[in-house]
Amino acid sequence: MALRALLVDDEQLARDELGYLLGRIGGVDVVGQAGNGVEAISAIDRLRPDVVFLDVQMPGLTGFEVARRLVDTGASSHIIFVTAYDQHAIEAFEVNAVDYLLKPVEPARLEVAVDRARRRVATNRSAEGALNAAELEKIIELVAERQSRRERLAIKVGERFLLVQAQDIIYASLADEGISVVTSQHAGTSNYRTLDELHERLDPTVFWRVHRSHLVNINKIKEIVPWFSRNFILRMKDEKSTEIPVSRTQTRRLREYLKL
Repeated sequence: MALRALLVDDEQLARDELGYLLGRIGGVDVVGQAGNGVEAISAIDRLRPDVVFLDVQMPGLTGFEVARRLVDTGASSHIIFVTAYDQHAIEAFEVNAVDYLLKPVEPARLEVAVDRARRRVATNRSAEGALNAAELEKIIELVAERQSRRERLAIKVGERFLLVQAQDIIYASLADEGISVVTSQHAGTSNYRTLDELHERLDPTVFWRVHRSHLVNINKIKEIVPWFSRNFILRMKDEKSTEIPVSRTQTRRLREYLKL
Protein backbone atom coordinates (compact mmCIF):
# COMPACT_ATOMS: atom_id res chain seq x y z
CA MET A 1 0.00 0.00 0.00
CA ALA A 2 1.12 3.55 -0.70
CA LEU A 3 2.39 5.67 2.15
CA ARG A 4 -0.23 8.29 3.02
CA ALA A 5 1.43 11.68 3.46
CA LEU A 6 0.41 15.16 4.59
CA LEU A 7 2.51 18.17 3.48
CA VAL A 8 2.69 21.12 5.89
CA ASP A 9 4.45 24.34 4.86
CA ASP A 10 3.36 27.97 4.79
CA GLU A 11 4.80 28.37 1.28
CA GLN A 12 2.70 26.85 -1.50
CA LEU A 13 5.78 26.68 -3.72
CA ALA A 14 7.57 24.50 -1.16
CA ARG A 15 4.56 22.17 -0.90
CA ASP A 16 4.31 21.90 -4.67
CA GLU A 17 8.01 21.10 -5.00
CA LEU A 18 7.89 18.46 -2.26
CA GLY A 19 4.79 16.91 -3.79
CA TYR A 20 6.52 16.77 -7.16
CA LEU A 21 9.59 15.05 -5.70
CA LEU A 22 7.42 12.53 -3.83
CA GLY A 23 5.60 11.78 -7.07
CA ARG A 24 8.91 10.95 -8.73
CA ILE A 25 9.82 8.56 -5.91
CA GLY A 26 6.50 6.73 -6.19
CA GLY A 27 4.60 4.77 -3.58
CA VAL A 28 3.52 7.91 -1.74
CA ASP A 29 -0.05 9.19 -1.80
CA VAL A 30 -0.27 12.86 -0.81
CA VAL A 31 -3.66 12.89 0.92
CA GLY A 32 -3.63 16.55 1.90
CA GLN A 33 -1.78 19.80 2.46
CA ALA A 34 -1.80 22.47 5.15
CA GLY A 35 -0.48 26.01 5.04
CA ASN A 36 -0.11 26.61 8.79
CA GLY A 37 -0.01 24.83 12.13
CA VAL A 38 -3.71 25.11 12.92
CA GLU A 39 -4.65 23.63 9.56
CA ALA A 40 -2.07 20.89 10.11
CA ILE A 41 -3.55 19.74 13.41
CA SER A 42 -7.03 19.62 11.90
CA ALA A 43 -5.83 17.77 8.81
CA ILE A 44 -3.90 15.19 10.83
CA ASP A 45 -6.93 14.50 12.99
CA ARG A 46 -9.17 14.19 9.94
CA LEU A 47 -6.90 12.34 7.51
CA ARG A 48 -4.78 10.19 9.85
CA PRO A 49 -1.74 10.22 7.54
CA ASP A 50 1.08 7.72 7.94
CA VAL A 51 3.67 10.49 7.74
CA VAL A 52 3.62 14.27 8.10
CA PHE A 53 6.25 16.38 6.34
CA LEU A 54 6.27 19.24 8.82
CA ASP A 55 7.92 22.61 8.21
CA VAL A 56 9.64 24.00 11.31
CA GLN A 57 9.27 27.74 10.70
CA MET A 58 5.64 28.77 10.20
CA PRO A 59 3.59 31.77 11.36
CA GLY A 60 1.24 31.11 14.25
CA LEU A 61 2.04 27.61 15.40
CA THR A 62 5.56 26.44 14.55
CA GLY A 63 6.30 22.90 13.48
CA PHE A 64 7.59 22.18 16.98
CA GLU A 65 4.35 23.40 18.54
CA VAL A 66 2.35 21.23 16.17
CA ALA A 67 4.53 18.25 17.07
CA ARG A 68 4.06 18.94 20.78
CA ARG A 69 0.29 18.87 20.39
CA LEU A 70 0.49 15.61 18.48
CA VAL A 71 2.56 14.14 21.28
CA ASP A 72 0.01 15.31 23.85
CA THR A 73 -2.87 13.74 21.92
CA GLY A 74 -1.02 10.50 21.22
CA ALA A 75 -1.25 10.83 17.43
CA SER A 76 0.29 7.88 15.60
CA SER A 77 1.53 9.77 12.52
CA HIS A 78 5.26 9.72 11.92
CA ILE A 79 6.87 13.14 11.64
CA ILE A 80 9.59 14.17 9.21
CA PHE A 81 10.68 17.71 9.99
CA VAL A 82 11.53 19.99 7.08
CA THR A 83 13.88 22.80 8.02
CA ALA A 84 16.02 25.60 6.65
CA TYR A 85 18.41 25.45 9.62
CA ASP A 86 22.04 24.92 8.79
CA GLN A 87 23.85 21.61 9.01
CA HIS A 88 25.13 22.17 12.56
CA ALA A 89 21.64 22.78 13.89
CA ILE A 90 20.46 19.68 12.05
CA GLU A 91 22.38 17.60 14.59
CA ALA A 92 19.55 18.41 16.97
CA PHE A 93 17.27 16.23 14.88
CA GLU A 94 19.47 13.17 15.05
CA VAL A 95 17.45 11.44 17.74
CA ASN A 96 15.66 8.13 17.71
CA ALA A 97 12.49 7.96 15.60
CA VAL A 98 12.71 11.51 14.24
CA ASP A 99 13.85 12.29 10.71
CA TYR A 100 14.48 15.61 9.00
CA LEU A 101 14.93 17.13 5.57
CA LEU A 102 17.06 20.18 4.94
CA LYS A 103 15.72 22.84 2.58
CA PRO A 104 16.11 22.86 -0.35
CA VAL A 105 15.10 19.21 -0.27
CA GLU A 106 17.44 16.88 -2.12
CA PRO A 107 15.71 14.00 -3.99
CA ALA A 108 18.16 11.36 -2.74
CA ARG A 109 17.79 12.46 0.88
CA LEU A 110 14.00 12.55 0.52
CA GLU A 111 14.02 8.98 -0.73
CA VAL A 112 15.99 7.89 2.34
CA ALA A 113 13.46 9.56 4.65
CA VAL A 114 10.52 8.02 2.80
CA ASP A 115 12.04 4.54 2.94
CA ARG A 116 12.63 4.93 6.66
CA ALA A 117 9.04 6.02 7.26
CA ARG A 118 7.71 3.23 5.03
CA ARG A 119 9.60 0.56 6.99
CA ARG A 120 8.28 1.84 10.30
CA VAL A 121 4.72 2.02 9.08
CA ALA A 122 4.92 -1.45 7.50
CA THR A 123 6.26 -3.09 10.65
CA ASN A 124 4.06 -1.01 12.97
CA ARG A 125 6.99 -0.42 15.32
CA SER A 126 5.24 2.22 17.37
CA ALA A 127 7.89 2.22 20.07
CA GLU A 128 10.47 3.33 17.51
CA GLY A 129 8.21 5.32 15.24
CA ALA A 130 6.25 7.56 17.56
CA LEU A 131 7.63 10.93 18.54
CA ASN A 132 7.76 11.22 22.31
CA ALA A 133 7.85 14.25 24.56
CA ALA A 134 11.45 13.78 25.72
CA GLU A 135 12.76 13.60 22.14
CA LEU A 136 10.77 16.64 21.10
CA GLU A 137 11.99 18.74 24.03
CA LYS A 138 15.59 17.77 23.25
CA ILE A 139 15.13 18.97 19.66
CA ILE A 140 13.57 22.27 20.72
CA GLU A 141 16.25 22.95 23.35
CA LEU A 142 19.17 22.30 21.01
CA VAL A 143 17.71 24.29 18.14
CA ALA A 144 16.83 27.19 20.46
CA GLU A 145 20.44 27.23 21.69
CA ARG A 146 21.69 27.37 18.11
CA GLN A 147 19.15 30.05 17.23
CA SER A 148 20.29 32.28 20.11
CA ARG A 149 23.75 32.41 18.56
CA ARG A 150 22.24 33.96 15.44
CA GLU A 151 21.04 37.05 17.26
CA ARG A 152 24.26 39.12 17.13
CA LEU A 153 26.99 39.58 14.57
CA ALA A 154 30.37 41.36 14.63
CA ILE A 155 31.15 43.79 11.82
CA LYS A 156 34.25 45.91 11.28
CA VAL A 157 33.61 49.65 11.07
CA GLY A 158 36.87 51.54 10.55
CA GLU A 159 39.32 50.08 13.06
CA ARG A 160 36.63 48.88 15.46
CA PHE A 161 34.52 45.76 15.67
CA LEU A 162 30.91 46.39 16.58
CA LEU A 163 28.35 43.85 17.73
CA VAL A 164 25.08 44.44 15.92
CA GLN A 165 21.71 42.79 16.29
CA ALA A 166 21.08 40.46 13.36
CA GLN A 167 17.58 41.82 12.99
CA ASP A 168 19.06 45.29 12.31
CA ILE A 169 20.99 44.08 9.27
CA ILE A 170 19.35 45.44 6.12
CA TYR A 171 21.48 43.67 3.54
CA ALA A 172 24.90 42.18 2.88
CA SER A 173 26.69 42.25 -0.46
CA LEU A 174 29.90 41.05 -2.04
CA ALA A 175 32.35 43.95 -2.38
CA ASP A 176 35.97 44.46 -3.38
CA GLU A 177 37.08 44.45 0.25
CA GLY A 178 35.03 41.38 1.15
CA ILE A 179 31.45 41.31 2.36
CA SER A 180 29.82 44.63 3.14
CA VAL A 181 27.12 44.68 5.80
CA VAL A 182 24.64 47.54 6.14
CA THR A 183 22.49 48.00 9.24
CA SER A 184 20.08 50.72 10.28
CA GLN A 185 22.98 52.63 11.92
CA HIS A 186 26.26 51.28 10.57
CA ALA A 187 28.00 50.12 7.42
CA GLY A 188 30.97 47.82 7.77
CA THR A 189 32.50 44.56 6.65
CA SER A 190 32.11 41.00 7.85
CA ASN A 191 34.92 38.60 8.65
CA TYR A 192 33.06 35.79 6.92
CA ARG A 193 34.76 34.82 3.68
CA THR A 194 31.64 34.10 1.63
CA LEU A 195 27.98 35.04 1.61
CA ASP A 196 27.19 31.35 2.08
CA GLU A 197 29.06 31.35 5.40
CA LEU A 198 27.34 34.53 6.53
CA HIS A 199 23.93 33.20 5.48
CA GLU A 200 24.53 30.07 7.52
CA ARG A 201 25.08 32.27 10.56
CA LEU A 202 21.76 34.09 10.11
CA ASP A 203 18.13 33.05 10.31
CA PRO A 204 17.30 31.65 6.82
CA THR A 205 13.61 32.43 7.22
CA VAL A 206 14.44 36.16 7.48
CA PHE A 207 17.56 36.51 5.34
CA TRP A 208 17.19 35.52 1.70
CA ARG A 209 19.93 35.06 -0.86
CA VAL A 210 18.04 36.94 -3.58
CA HIS A 211 21.09 37.13 -5.83
CA ARG A 212 24.50 35.46 -5.90
CA SER A 213 26.01 38.77 -4.72
CA HIS A 214 23.31 39.89 -2.28
CA LEU A 215 21.67 38.72 0.94
CA VAL A 216 18.68 40.72 2.19
CA ASN A 217 16.56 40.96 5.32
CA ILE A 218 13.03 40.53 3.95
CA ASN A 219 11.70 42.66 6.79
CA LYS A 220 13.83 45.59 5.57
CA ILE A 221 12.47 45.80 2.03
CA LYS A 222 10.92 49.21 1.37
CA GLU A 223 9.75 48.76 -2.18
CA ILE A 224 9.58 46.09 -4.86
CA VAL A 225 10.10 47.47 -8.35
CA PRO A 226 9.13 45.43 -11.45
CA TRP A 227 12.06 45.04 -13.81
CA PHE A 228 12.83 43.45 -17.15
CA SER A 229 11.62 39.90 -17.93
CA ARG A 230 9.21 39.92 -14.97
CA ASN A 231 12.08 40.18 -12.49
CA PHE A 232 12.32 42.62 -9.58
CA ILE A 233 14.57 45.24 -8.06
CA LEU A 234 14.37 45.61 -4.27
CA ARG A 235 14.70 49.06 -2.70
CA MET A 236 15.93 48.61 0.85
CA LYS A 237 15.26 50.65 3.98
CA ASP A 238 18.75 52.12 4.33
CA GLU A 239 19.50 55.84 3.95
CA LYS A 240 20.41 55.46 0.27
CA SER A 241 17.39 53.30 -0.60
CA THR A 242 19.88 50.87 -2.11
CA GLU A 243 18.56 48.92 -5.09
CA ILE A 244 19.27 45.18 -5.11
CA PRO A 245 18.46 42.89 -8.07
CA VAL A 246 16.54 39.66 -7.62
CA SER A 247 17.83 36.73 -9.65
CA ARG A 248 15.48 34.85 -11.93
CA THR A 249 15.54 31.76 -9.73
CA GLN A 250 14.52 33.76 -6.65
CA THR A 251 11.80 35.79 -8.37
CA ARG A 252 9.27 32.97 -8.21
CA ARG A 253 9.90 32.43 -4.50
CA LEU A 254 9.49 36.14 -3.84
CA ARG A 255 6.24 36.27 -5.82
CA GLU A 256 4.82 33.37 -3.83
CA TYR A 257 5.91 34.69 -0.45
CA LEU A 258 4.57 38.21 -1.03
CA LYS A 259 1.53 37.07 -3.06
CA LEU A 260 2.56 39.24 -6.01
